[in-house]
Amino acid sequence: MNLSVGIVGLPNVGKSTLFNALLKRQQALVANYPFATIEPNIGIVPVPDDRLAQLAQITQNEHKMDSLPPIKPATVNFVDIAGLVKGANQGAGLGNKFLSHIREVSVIAHVIRTFEDPDVIRYQDEKEARLPAPERSDGGQGSVDPLNDYKVVRIELELADLEKGGEISKKPEIVVLNVSEETLNQAEQISQNYADLLGISSQKLVVISAKIEAELASLSDTEQKEYLKDLGLEFSGLERLIQKAYQTLGLISFLTTTGGKEVRAWTVRKGSTALEAAGEVHTDFMKKFIKAEVVQFSDFVEFGGWKNCREQGKTRLEGRDYIVSDGDVIEFKIGT
Repeated sequence: MNLSVGIVGLPNVGKSTLFNALLKRQQALVANYPFATIEPNIGIVPVPDDRLAQLAQITQNEHKMDSLPPIKPATVNFVDIAGLVKGANQGAGLGNKFLSHIREVSVIAHVIRTFEDPDVIRYQDEKEARLPAPERSDGGQGSVDPLNDYKVVRIELELADLEKGGEISKKPEIVVLNVSEETLNQAEQISQNYADLLGISSQKLVVISAKIEAELASLSDTEQKEYLKDLGLEFSGLERLIQKAYQTLGLISFLTTTGGKEVRAWTVRKGSTALEAAGEVHTDFMKKFIKAEVVQFSDFVEFGGWKNCREQGKTRLEGRDYIVSDGDVIEFKIGT
């Protein structure tokens, strides 16, 4: 399944900083995905899943391998959509490009800046943006108005639906609050405050600091964990954004080991059948599907792989209508 998240928002809200952090994360992934086609405006990043490392260790032990098998996580495509301006639905700025890209993504990540910065102006419209700082409505001081900024984007989407047809204004949305580094540890309270302000559920909100994400992207995995620990955080903002996208779209992951050659996570929607899951691995698997051998991830870890799970009666053969659960380790039985 191709999960794509479109990063949208007004100019100067932190979209570019966030997307650049995504691109840095992507560089580490390319080695594992040599055939991925990456366009300049798309960042392909892994879905955080600690189960894969455990699966790889078990697979190495079970198959007596000299090294860990390759790990291939599920991925999310982040699309850097052109900054929206007032009048985008009528083609203002890069409005047509903006709206066409939104139609192609699975979910919108709407970035809103919540903090003032004298080095960053708050965008009003194209005409005002060209004025000298003292003549702009914000005085060039980077004042913020999150509620107005949110409404501008939402109105443009709704107008686009009315004028050009479609339902992009009804597309699943995550609101990304770009906060200052100093307030990141107040994420829970910030979420509730802005949920009330914007009139939306706090479940739609993710609080991040784009600046911190950019700093994390330049660190090693170990350094990232230490940095996050110092901040009192378990996961980075990007990881929380990916998890939120999964929740919003009702997605889960199942796992495969491919005979010791690699361990991999695959994305499907909740409620997907074994037959549909097989199709994610290869379209031919749907035509030649016989059975799916399934074991719970916890059992796979406890008993150390397929062989012991089979001996202990922890595996089961399921038919095409079996509903896949998150974390199922599956081996598909395919005919010729």
